[in-house]
Amino acid sequence: MRAHSFRLSRPARDVGIAPRPPISGLPIAVAERLGDIASAALLAELETWPKPGLVSHVDSGSHDDMDHTTFRRSAAAIRPFFARLAIAGAAGAEMERLRRIGRDAEEAMLAATGGVNTHRGAIFGLGLLCAAAGAASAEGAPARLSATQLTDIVAQCWGDDILRGPIPLRSNGSGVLRRFGAGGARAEAAAGFPQLREIGLPGLRRGRALAGDEDAARVQAFFALMAEVEDTNLLHRGGGAGLQDAQDAARRFLGDGGVGRGDWEARAVAIHHEFVRRRLSPGGCADLLAATIFLDAVERWL
Repeated sequence: MRAHSFRLSRPARDVGIAPRPPISGLPIAVAERLGDIASAALLAELETWPKPGLVSHVDSGSHDDMDHTTFRRSAAAIRPFFARLAIAGAAGAEMERLRRIGRDAEEAMLAATGGVNTHRGAIFGLGLLCAAAGAASAEGAPARLSATQLTDIVAQCWGDDILRGPIPLRSNGSGVLRRFGAGGARAEAAAGFPQLREIGLPGLRRGRALAGDEDAARVQAFFALMAEVEDTNLLHRGGGAGLQDAQDAARRFLGDGGVGRGDWEARAVAIHHEFVRRRLSPGGCADLLAATIFLDAVERWL
């Protein structure tokens, strides 16, 4: 399962809501483009291989209830809601409005996957970044957007409300918060996603410099995130020892040259097999990788 969400306790219903007409200065084409970039980021994260313990086009990692097809269905189902969130951000929406759209997206996800949580954390993180991109582009075609600009908007506009918002009592993230005191996705978003700015994006660019290949660059970014992030999914599945072992494996991979070594893929696959054996799944890092890919794509949009 993935990390934190917009979700409140409410029964699911089958929805298929298209983006609503803009109620701000944001052209619908810009909102749709942001939705496309967010959806493409989810698919790029899915196709990244090897990602230890996680679902990809190669296998289902440490998961028995989801596979590559499940994730593709989910990404298609939630794509329109990223455009809606961009429109809401452009209109100056408060956090409760964003939560309502997020709940609609979750219901669409669950309807598409037969009740499996594939993208709850991504709806939260990518949704906030889409809303911020909408706010930054509110008066028409966007000027060049930056990751710092978008993450600052999230912290300044919605940070306090994110921290004050409801915590789902039965979620994995809330259970980890009570057991380990881990802040998780909520604290990361409220602070303006420092792990994206300081770890994810530099890791992606380092991977490009080392390997000159986008697939390898995403693997480098993923391992950079896993080396440092207090992933609540790892804590939920493996406790403190599982988190520490995952971080140590990532640090060894990076310290030995990362994707700059000729045998990097074999080394990453070996870590993947060990994670599967132990049922470890760094889903929070997967959500952060998708958000990293989104911010990088937005910066290179124009």
